Amino acid sequence: MHIELKPVDQSNRDDCIRLKVTKVQSEYIATNESSLEAAAKHAEDARPFVIYSDGKAVGFTMFAFEPDYEDPDDRYWLWRFMIDEKYQGQGYGKEALKHIISYFRENGASNMRLSTKESNANAIHLYQSFGFVPNGEMNDGEIVFELNW
Repeated sequence: MHIELKPVDQSNRDDCIRLKVTKVQSEYIATNESSLEAAAKHAEDARPFVIYSDGKAVGFTMFAFEPDYEDPDDRYWLWRFMIDEKYQGQGYGKEALKHIISYFRENGASNMRLSTKESNANAIHLYQSFGFVPNGEMNDGEIVFELNW
């Protein structure tokens, strides 16, 4: 399985918007279309990517990079991360998360944060398997997890 993160642009925007999570998971994550709208509003900080595996669009992710933000522990966020419902349970999420963490490390981040609802057991299990730990904070009613290196 070869994973690649490609920045969202006009050539792959439709691929991104077509990606969907299961109906149950839709309570945990915004649609990719609304995520791209948020990225446009926060263009200086947002970094949206389509996740490809062997040429197929299998997921979407979006990061927040604010290297000049006053709190060094709050500069780098995994804002969005989803794998299309057709590709879940096949290892794409784990492989993509490896690449995402590498991206953060290679681009100057000293840590990364994300948040999710307490009821999102599958996501929490995945994040914890990579070493993310709750840091005691909440963000819009979601538990904040952090990975430091």
